[in-house]
Amino acid sequence: MYRCLLFLLLASVLPATAQDETSKPFDVWALQRALRVSDPQLSPDGATVAFVVERVFLGENAKERHVYTVPLSGGEPRKLTFEGKSNVRPRWSPDSTRIAFVSDRSDSSQIWMMDADGARQRQVTDFASEASGVLFSPDGARVVFRSRVFAECGANDACNADKIKQAEDNPVEARLYDSLLYRHWSEWDDGRRGHLFSLALERGEDESEDPKPIDLTPGDYDVPPFSLGGPDGYAISPDGMEVCFTRVDESRLELSTNADLFVVPIDGGRAVGITTNLAADVSPLYSPDGLYIAYRSQARPGYEADRFVLNLYTRETGELRGLTDTLDRWVTGFAWAPDSSRLFFTADDRGRSPIFTVSIDGGGSQMAVYGDAHHGDLQIHSDGLSMVYGANSLSRPSELYRAVSTGGPPEQITRFNDALLEEYAAGEVEEIEFEGVDGARVSGFLVKPPDFSFEKRYPFLLLVHGGPQGAWGQSWSYRWNAQVFAGAGYVVFMPNPRGSTGYGQAFTDAVSGDWGGVPYEDILAGVDHVIARTYIDKTRLVAAGGSYGGYMVNWMMGHTDRFRAFVSHAGVYDLSSFFGATEELWFPIWEFRGAPWQNPEMYAKFSPSNFVDEFRTPTLVIHGQQDHRVPVEQGMQLFTALQMKSIPSKFLYFPDEGHWVLKPRNSVHWYQSVLEWLEEWREKRHVPAPEPAGPRFPVSTLTPEAEAETADPE
Repeated sequence: MYRCLLFLLLASVLPATAQDETSKPFDVWALQRALRVSDPQLSPDGATVAFVVERVFLGENAKERHVYTVPLSGGEPRKLTFEGKSNVRPRWSPDSTRIAFVSDRSDSSQIWMMDADGARQRQVTDFASEASGVLFSPDGARVVFRSRVFAECGANDACNADKIKQAEDNPVEARLYDSLLYRHWSEWDDGRRGHLFSLALERGEDESEDPKPIDLTPGDYDVPPFSLGGPDGYAISPDGMEVCFTRVDESRLELSTNADLFVVPIDGGRAVGITTNLAADVSPLYSPDGLYIAYRSQARPGYEADRFVLNLYTRETGELRGLTDTLDRWVTGFAWAPDSSRLFFTADDRGRSPIFTVSIDGGGSQMAVYGDAHHGDLQIHSDGLSMVYGANSLSRPSELYRAVSTGGPPEQITRFNDALLEEYAAGEVEEIEFEGVDGARVSGFLVKPPDFSFEKRYPFLLLVHGGPQGAWGQSWSYRWNAQVFAGAGYVVFMPNPRGSTGYGQAFTDAVSGDWGGVPYEDILAGVDHVIARTYIDKTRLVAAGGSYGGYMVNWMMGHTDRFRAFVSHAGVYDLSSFFGATEELWFPIWEFRGAPWQNPEMYAKFSPSNFVDEFRTPTLVIHGQQDHRVPVEQGMQLFTALQMKSIPSKFLYFPDEGHWVLKPRNSVHWYQSVLEWLEEWREKRHVPAPEPAGPRFPVSTLTPEAEAETADPE
């Protein structure tokens, strides 16, 4: 029997960091100093882990990412790249002697190669359309990568270069669109499509010229398709002869989540579809023996928050089998055991992301690694005895760990942030459970100030997560970081009401068609549960949220006056106008059971804009100009309503940000602005002035003819 069955390490993977009384409260400056460790890649010989470390440079308002390696047996990490601002996606050659990676050091994103020790770094591609997402073929002779090209140009680099230059040189910036999904998240459609390319690394029999890249996915398609492709959205078969990829074969991309898997020869040819499910089939990965393709799949078309199950496709027969149908959790990532007998996968579970394992022969899933943490980027050692992964929590940024099947706690193999966490104190994290509006058990997390004392009384900050199908959990974030708010003196409450993931699909489904209903009641029930504690100052309650969390804040404005201040970031304010301006229309169509003209009652019932008469609470509104998911007009409309009602309010506008605030100095400014606003208003309650008698706003009583007679002649 495969030995990895012996895992089952039910231990915390994130040990507490020693802190003394001189440690400072964690703040936004500490957050910017944290090093961001990601994308571990175990070498095929099992000796070394390559990974990426990102640093923030506030003075330059920039981030730098570089490739490191560390021996799996232990030792100091070694930095391998030094040039450029972005060196990412290290991928090992099959013989463990080379690392391919993506770098911007030549002033564009291109594929580079280096020896395993960092020597002989050389550029592999020089595409005008740039290159990313590199994979080695199993024989090491080719790389497969992604490039955003014009469909009519494909692999013709001169054609792509000419079209890119024409666009750059054209003084007219106008664009003409004839279909929807012409913009996505924070980018406008520029006419280019993400295609997969195959490139030989050595010259063939004809030594006269360099190898030419082959366009594997020609046509007017994006591969993988926007956000439906999973971690990669493509993979290479073990014999190096075939590539499997994800593509949406629909004409109405804004309405469909129907992504399917296709296979194509690695040297080019006709792509053949291998799945016919009308919902999403994504994240293909070949088994090491080449017999199977594992992938993630959803069942309900048009529902992006449906449960992802792990499926198995038998290449010889075309048979499809579900492996996690009985597990009521989303599969988020996975890896094959080296003998192809089972898969290891991660899934959200009650605010954590454990590692599970399941046999290809069926049976129940077993837990392999569990702890108060979010696990990801899973890699299985070729000896079948250990695994490498990244893990983080509400108290610690991500580091790399190794777990072994002989038992015992996981071993931490990187410690980039240990010194920082000794200098700055993190607040205690507590999981709580309470009764929802209809008796359902609902849970969430509390983060307390680092100097917490039961003898003190603290201001209370409610944070509402986005999604709405998302969750707060034991995971580190550089946006909405709970330790920064706890370090500012708040008891931070992070509830997971109906709609949250990780508590079963029925729990997740409950928000659809009920945005301001049961989820709102769940949140208030949680607030009541927490503020009953003696250390909460019930007179100093404030709340904040982003995206759906911003919507919930906007909803609360018209339904409760128990909070002294609100922060609404990128929140939906008017549901009908939101529908007409967002991009992925399958989302509101599912959530509100149709378009506004098909189900106007639901749009009216749950639109915060219809409850402006009840607004009373001082509010900071935040929005980015480049936000296409919740367009900036939503924030502008909210701010207009607040100002017209003379409610203390401010509009924090980021012209260079989208749905998230990502640039380092903008991030610092965001935290400072939010904390200053909450501190200003948590100590006092706004008392609205009495409404004037008669019409609230000037209304003309003249007839149109009389108005014309009195109008200024000019």
